[in-house]
Amino acid sequence: MTLEITIDARSAVPPYEQLRAQIADEARSGRLPVGYKLPTVRGLAERSGLAANTVAKAYRALEADGVIETRGRHGTYVAAADARAREVAAAATAYVDRARRLGLDRDASRAAVEEALRAAYGE
Repeated sequence: MTLEITIDARSAVPPYEQLRAQIADEARSGRLPVGYKLPTVRGLAERSGLAANTVAKAYRALEADGVIETRGRHGTYVAAADARAREVAAAATAYVDRARRLGLDRDASRAAVEEALRAAYGE
């Protein structure tokens, strides 16, 4: 299996986001299986014609989203679904903690989340 990335230089979407989205889609669909070792930042940059900083930015975003995990000098791998679930749970907990510190009750907190979801998903 090989990671195939296509970057459209004419797109309004920044290259790092195109890269991030393609890797995330491949991982979530299972076309990139859990444990698949991704190319190094430098290697993927050379293969795709992108700057190393662009690839590094995409990898950081993917890691923050729980899609990939870096194992130090051993490389970067597609993370297990439970890693993504843990990341989402941590984000939800951080949101609840912040909402409570701001004095929001459950209904106001839920309404804020629903509004953010509508905005994010274009509803």
